[in-house]
Amino acid sequence: MPRRSAGIVLYRQPGPEVLLVHPGGPLWARRDTGAWSIPKGEYSDDEEPAAAARREFTEELGAPAPEGEMIDLGEIKQPGGKLVRAWAAPGDLDAPQIRSNTFTLEWPPHSGRMSEFPEVDRAQWFALEQARERINPAQIPLLDRLAQALG
Repeated sequence: MPRRSAGIVLYRQPGPEVLLVHPGGPLWARRDTGAWSIPKGEYSDDEEPAAAARREFTEELGAPAPEGEMIDLGEIKQPGGKLVRAWAAPGDLDAPQIRSNTFTLEWPPHSGRMSEFPEVDRAQWFALEQARERINPAQIPLLDRLAQALG
């Protein structure tokens, strides 16, 4: 069974602009183009994907997920085989003020020293064209589907 993630594409008008997140930790520190993502995370068989998307939004941004109806953007498959299911929702968020959950990693490798890092080190609003340049290329169809849904 492939790994599965669910996430929310938060957007605001005019534009639209979308909120993307940059992964935290030393492995991503110097990466930018193609490294950004929608806020998302893995879920298990016993969790509804939309509920997982809302949970992950809150965990990665430290803010409640948007209320109300969301636009179903469907599913995409990333190169590693992970399936990502996404929804879009209107909203606004003060990107510099996010507070992400953390993870522990041995760093530097083979040092025996465990360090804690934020799962997301920053969030930023991007116009759709800018977002297409920054986001993980496998997630570009989600942006295209949002643009189509918004007309």
